Amino acid sequence: MAKNQSRKPGRDVRGGTGKRVRKGNPSNRPYAGKDGSRRGYVPSGKKRPATARGGARASARSNYIEGRRACAEALDAHIPLRRALVAASAGERDRVLDDLVVRLEQEGVRVEYVARDRLDDRSSHGAHQGIMLEVEPFEYADLGDVIEAAGTGDALVLLLDHVTDEGNFGAIVRTAEVVGAAGVVVANARAARVGTAAYKTSAGAVLHVPIAQVPNLASACEQLKEAGFWVGAATEHAHDDVWHAPLEGRICLVMGSEGSGVSALVRKKCDFECKLPQRGRVESLNVAQACTALCYEWLRRVMQKGDEA
Repeated sequence: MAKNQSRKPGRDVRGGTGKRVRKGNPSNRPYAGKDGSRRGYVPSGKKRPATARGGARASARSNYIEGRRACAEALDAHIPLRRALVAASAGERDRVLDDLVVRLEQEGVRVEYVARDRLDDRSSHGAHQGIMLEVEPFEYADLGDVIEAAGTGDALVLLLDHVTDEGNFGAIVRTAEVVGAAGVVVANARAARVGTAAYKTSAGAVLHVPIAQVPNLASACEQLKEAGFWVGAATEHAHDDVWHAPLEGRICLVMGSEGSGVSALVRKKCDFECKLPQRGRVESLNVAQACTALCYEWLRRVMQKGDEA
């Protein structure tokens, strides 16, 4: 028996012992604070106050969401919107964009038609698809919210050790949502934040997964251990490959920064380490690609155990 199996994992990939909740049913999502409030998004049919909660954590700086899918997700989640910037040129318009404009107007959001150059100037990567939304700064969860979302059964938490690229960060959050992870933990300094690129590359997943900012990643590892998680680092220095690592049950998977990987301090807090085997000539996968491979290995084992039970 692998060592992390001794912590009595259940069968639900998001924690608990029931079946995974269906998307599109916010009232059943486990992402809720102890007071019942949703962080990062609110239940369907309710509005968040225009003033963000979270005290010092909320920045006065505005964010932009770009791309049609991400903008539609923001509307579905009732994210507080300041205004919408829409391409004025008829050549940029189609039925999908017009439908989004109608929804925005129905929600009382101010719509401004602007030249494409203005959208290009604000776009992080030029893929705005003719629409951008100016929103209130993203509100992060607490680590306790992530632990609560994990329940008591099999669960996955991703801890990012100073991943700085916002595109990588967004892609990791998207993977976390797809495999049913309980949440993502990031440092509150020297790390990527939820901004335009993260909204876009996550395809809106940042609205559905609790993302906790913490002042100390090593302390967060200890707190997750106290909640029954085994902490494993993905590092090229590992002895075991992913196929032989105890990557099942309640796992906190640590992914390192793009340049230096997992820090020595965080590695000391880990229960095990693992790496992806490779045969090719390229040095390695980037952190987002590697994270996806590791997450699916965790999910494969959880699902296989469920089939055998």
